[in-house]
Amino acid sequence: MPTPQNWIIISWSSLMQANAFTMQADAFTMQADAFTMQADAFTMQANAFTMQADAFTMQADAFTLSGIAKFNSLRINQMLY
Repeated sequence: MPTPQNWIIISWSSLMQANAFTMQADAFTMQADAFTMQADAFTMQANAFTMQADAFTMQADAFTLSGIAKFNSLRINQMLY
């Protein structure tokens, strides 16, 4: 028959084991959160590259429109003079 002192040791051991399992679960949760954050960072990086490509496209469009405007201006000047 276990003595009261043994019961205390068994109870304390069970409590420590439960705390260890909780800490392990917390570690897995933190690791999952880190993977999620890494995936979010990759998504943000992909979005940044897309925005950069859009900016280059807009810049090319602006140069094209500038060229058209200059050409039209020359044609108007030729028609006026």
